[in-house]
Amino acid sequence: MKRLSKKQMWIFALGQLGWSTLGGIINAWLVTFYLPTQTDITTNGATQFIVPGLVIGGFLTVLGLITALSRVFDAVTDPLIASMSDRSKNKRGRRIPFMQYSAIPFAVVTVLLFCAPVNEVSGWNIVWISVFIVLFYLFMTMYCTPYNALISEFGKTQEDRMYISTAISLTYFAGTLIAYTPFVFAGFLRGAIGNSWAYRACFIVLAVIACVCMLLPTFLLKEKDFVDSKPSNENVFKSLTSTFKNKDFRTFSLSDIMYWVGLTLFQTGLPFFVKVSMGFDESMVLVFMGGMTVLSAVFYPFVTKMVMKFGKKKLVIAGFLGLAICYSITAISSIPGLLPDQGHASALSYVFGVVVMLISAQPMALLGIIPQSIVADVAEAEAKTTGENREGMFFAARTFAMKFGQSIAMLLFTSLAIIGAAQNVESNDITATKLGMLIVAIVAVAFCVLGAVILMFYREKKVMEVIAKKEDEAFMKAIEEEKK
Repeated sequence: MKRLSKKQMWIFALGQLGWSTLGGIINAWLVTFYLPTQTDITTNGATQFIVPGLVIGGFLTVLGLITALSRVFDAVTDPLIASMSDRSKNKRGRRIPFMQYSAIPFAVVTVLLFCAPVNEVSGWNIVWISVFIVLFYLFMTMYCTPYNALISEFGKTQEDRMYISTAISLTYFAGTLIAYTPFVFAGFLRGAIGNSWAYRACFIVLAVIACVCMLLPTFLLKEKDFVDSKPSNENVFKSLTSTFKNKDFRTFSLSDIMYWVGLTLFQTGLPFFVKVSMGFDESMVLVFMGGMTVLSAVFYPFVTKMVMKFGKKKLVIAGFLGLAICYSITAISSIPGLLPDQGHASALSYVFGVVVMLISAQPMALLGIIPQSIVADVAEAEAKTTGENREGMFFAARTFAMKFGQSIAMLLFTSLAIIGAAQNVESNDITATKLGMLIVAIVAVAFCVLGAVILMFYREKKVMEVIAKKEDEAFMKAIEEEKK
């Protein structure tokens, strides 16, 4: 079987640029678009499409309930699609056909999700959002689960696997940043076509670009030239059970959940850390987000070399502890009375902001690249040990861990951030307090430390002894001191 060239690896990484752009649109804009603040309504002419406020039990919005239920559906479809892909006997391969058939509907549904039919509060809009968010997660799973499985199958050596993981991590961050561009361009269009269509126009352009990026790997890479794996014979339930019977994967997954809880708490809270804790205006959110991403990307070229010297496990643990230090500094900045209120940032505010950006860069690079390759290692070791090629199921399970961690984080954030504030349940505005943000940061630190402790039980050397090839000699030397 052929090995991918560096050029072909970047072609493969374009798929990640595409789907991360669409995912970024939902993550960045679904709440902003459908739960506009009073300022958005009065200043920018935003439309209220659904019932506002915490109207479900006094702590959950209508959109929050819809999103939560759609994630339940998403959790069910992940292993189903993974099993279908693992068992596929398509002559073009087990992964590429799924990606190709889902790319266009994935992009179209993303746009339609923001095209509610009634231009005011209406039950029909709730039905519309409910249907299209389910379809969004369905097509996202149909593309992403087979795509991620190819990381293991395209990565013939540890060097190839790390290069692919680095490339897709860079394109993931690039896609996420691209999804934030409507912050800039929608403002130019708002006066001519209105607030809602200003954002929709941006989403249409981004969706077209994303669709092209997702399709390019499916036309330019022939899966059968690089992969010669036999379809799995296990049904979905047996495959999922067998996947979680793997002790090393269970250890990694539990650690990974801790990572996603900690990371999502920070990312969700970033606008509030910037505004409430440090006293900056809202415009600085994009500056800090962009700064962290660019600085993190600077470390990317060094990650593979570090892995060859220290191994993956030690570096991921270092990444956990690095994030814990970053979040600890954020917690200090949230101490009530230390920094001024929003709109009155001081010199000390800038010091905290810059320090957080600098410290977060390296751990974000390590944790953005290495975990994917660990899943690929465990999946390959399982295939060699049992003879069952279930790469799709392993990556689907990792995706489930990510979504589970993100869901926990969202529930924690909305509960903790408002501690000490009188929340108006009829308003979409989240009244975060410095005390609440301090508690959020401390909880994020706890999850990162716990993730590091759990990962200490991952048996990296045992896994690598099963899959190591001649080309992996340098990597094996890096972990030879680890006890079995």
